[in-house]
Amino acid sequence: MKTLLKRSALLLALPISVLVNFSLRASADSTAGIILSTKCQGGNNINIWQNYNSGELLYRATNPNGHLSLGKGTKQATEGVRVYKFRNRNYQYWVWDGTLDSPQSGTLEVYKNNRILMRQTCRKN
Repeated sequence: MKTLLKRSALLLALPISVLVNFSLRASADSTAGIILSTKCQGGNNINIWQNYNSGELLYRATNPNGHLSLGKGTKQATEGVRVYKFRNRNYQYWVWDGTLDSPQSGTLEVYKNNRILMRQTCRKN
């Protein structure tokens, strides 16, 4: 009986998790457009979105350790290169859109209390 209950719970949980996963992505796609998509060292995949109505910048990152979603980002142009900045408590995430030498590459920088923790090179998709 316990085995039957476990199998039933698993069969019910799997379609629900798949449905929730796809419905969340569709929701994001319908309210915002992607403006930057990168793959970084260490398995980080970063997408920067801009909300169609408000213009708000959104940060979506996936990596082997999980997902991170942030809003209220800013965009600056520094020496001809755009940098997108997002904050999550004491952490700051900077995504550089290209470099002066290579427009198809970029950099992800993570700061904690204004001290750099990580820097990864990225490649635009």
